[in-house]
Amino acid sequence: MIEFDGVTKRFGAAPVLRGVTLCVKRGRVLGLIGPNGAGKTTLIKLLLGLAHPSAGQIRVNGVSIAGDEAYRAGIGYMPQIARFPENLTARELFATIRRLRRDASSVDDEMIAGLALDSQLDKPLRVLSGGTRQKVNACLALLFAPPLLVLDEPTSSLDPLSSALLKDKILARRRDGATVLVTSHVMAELEELCDDVALLLDGVIRYVGPIEDLTAHTRQANLERAIASLMIREVA
Repeated sequence: MIEFDGVTKRFGAAPVLRGVTLCVKRGRVLGLIGPNGAGKTTLIKLLLGLAHPSAGQIRVNGVSIAGDEAYRAGIGYMPQIARFPENLTARELFATIRRLRRDASSVDDEMIAGLALDSQLDKPLRVLSGGTRQKVNACLALLFAPPLLVLDEPTSSLDPLSSALLKDKILARRRDGATVLVTSHVMAELEELCDDVALLLDGVIRYVGPIEDLTAHTRQANLERAIASLMIREVA
């Protein structure tokens, strides 16, 4: 479980997050929604320990992450654009990460085959296309069957077949009890993946709850229309 409790983040005098309180429950997928500049990336960076909150607490499985790096080993992170050592091959990258983690877990061969990565594993990462690098990114995020998944625009640059396979893997992790936080601008994708959604506007959570509750509350047929309706109300 992931908990943000009154989390505020300022850069200088400018507040980016303002008292965010949010819970991602175990075994559920929460979609974090908001326009560019809403604070989604900052919230993820705080969770990953890449930045620190100005106020408030972040807890993973009931334990504050402040001053403790051990929790990161349980997170599979898939950034929208991954930065890899360009001289390594994908196969070498997987082996390096396993050595660093002292974990002999095997790469998911079914996923490798489904993503058509077999023929790309021994090519330097610098020569791979954006879509192929995103496939490597997906395999890396899921490598150790992590109990927490943080996915930032996970299907960006993926073809429809690869996107469908990745979503199947995410849902399989949820069935195994994983906690998943995902961002996407594709509302149909979030509708397919998520149990709950949270709308972040100007650093403030404006809605959090099950998708079906949101569509019923806004009297809209789908998530995209429901989120649009909420945003119109907030700026009116």
